[in-house]
Amino acid sequence: MYYSVKTLLGLGKNVSQIARELKIDRKTVRKIKKKVERGEIETTTIKRKSILDSYKDEITEYLKNSLSAVLIHQKLKEKHDLNVSYSCVKRYVKKIKPSEPFIPLLSPPGQEAQVDFGYAGYFYDSKREKKVKYWIFSMVLSYSRYRYYELVESMSIPTFINCHINAFEYFGGAPKVVKIDNLKSGVLHVNFYEPEIQHEYARMLEYYNSSAVACRVRKPQEKGKVESSIKYVKNNFLKSIKADKIEDIDTVKERLAFWQDNTCNTKLHGTTRKISKDEFIRVEKEKLNRLPDKRYETYDIAKRTVNAYSHIYYKYNYYSVPERYITEKLNIRENGKIMEIYDSSFNLIATHELLQSKGEFITKESHKPNIKKHLSDSDYTTMTLNIGENAYLFYKRLKKKKPVSYHRVMQGVRLLLKTYPEKTMELAFKRAVDFNCINYSSLKNILKNGLYASPYDKPDSPIAQGFANPLKVYDEVADMRGK
Repeated sequence: MYYSVKTLLGLGKNVSQIARELKIDRKTVRKIKKKVERGEIETTTIKRKSILDSYKDEITEYLKNSLSAVLIHQKLKEKHDLNVSYSCVKRYVKKIKPSEPFIPLLSPPGQEAQVDFGYAGYFYDSKREKKVKYWIFSMVLSYSRYRYYELVESMSIPTFINCHINAFEYFGGAPKVVKIDNLKSGVLHVNFYEPEIQHEYARMLEYYNSSAVACRVRKPQEKGKVESSIKYVKNNFLKSIKADKIEDIDTVKERLAFWQDNTCNTKLHGTTRKISKDEFIRVEKEKLNRLPDKRYETYDIAKRTVNAYSHIYYKYNYYSVPERYITEKLNIRENGKIMEIYDSSFNLIATHELLQSKGEFITKESHKPNIKKHLSDSDYTTMTLNIGENAYLFYKRLKKKKPVSYHRVMQGVRLLLKTYPEKTMELAFKRAVDFNCINYSSLKNILKNGLYASPYDKPDSPIAQGFANPLKVYDEVADMRGK
């Protein structure tokens, strides 16, 4: 009331006019007028007593021990049976809690940018014929306050990365450091001292000779420039759009680009008292990192669990990985043509061509379990020769007898090698060759029944008839053993 009277007196109004306008007695106006003339104006302050004032020392002690307002509220209720709400305790704690000293963060030109998302609202998408929720991305160069905005449908990692690339291209360069909030898109584990930046995001920044710094949790002042940028676009552009009842997203995006270039970046900045665009062109642009000749290639990111037969399911197809990763959750990045699969430590373990068809199994030979791998002829030759001469003769006859399906028999032989020693296998092979029993079941029966150790007379007529080895086979074996 004092200041209202003082203001009206300054406008040249008399006591009666002021009394009528403020609906107070003229005596009161005269009393205030005298105080104004003597310079005795003082505003009256009203101090409300809080129910928590009696427990101020106790609350202060709790704060020294780093207890949150939730725990303080809980302890006060338990200890003193106080009928007080949590919101009341929260306000009181905020009032008496000592604030952390804050020093303005000044950045040299081209050094730092700050990024964040803000909720933009629902807009109509004519292609899908429905309203869609949108977010607005902002990147602000800390020195010049030059800003970039983009409306997006999600805050996913690919979207977050694409927004950065678009911002860098808008600026014509990249800052040395990008300060990010603890967004899930950018930071996996919230830790100020060792934030684990998303690998794909870190890879992108490295490509532009930049790096990320995560702000501490609940410290908005550390990225105050982009916080202000989000508030500004909400209170200025978005409110203007809603006032004009513009809902079509394509129109909104066009208006945003025009507003960004002709209003936002060309006005006098409230803090720097300079025009952001002029300061950017004059000082900061040349200090930014030069953009690479080629744009960073973005990838879609996903996670998949390896199934029991060492494949992952992705976009309606199955892709193989090494057997040892069964049941593990792996990381996938793909660009529409090539898919790369990484383990939990982001080591590359497999690469596949991404198929456009559906229901396909893409299996690499090297990913098959050892027992299911198709060995080459030279592999089988080496394997059997290492066992013995009869093992090699068994393999050569088998290949001649079953040129198409001999691989399946040899897979069975490899399984038997896991159970029986090579010396035993060589004796079994000898008996199988002597009796011309060139098949898996006969070999298995010889081993199972211990026939390899039983003496026998080598059959010399009907069984061997038609299956005698020409001398060149033995020469071949001798030559290979010599090698």
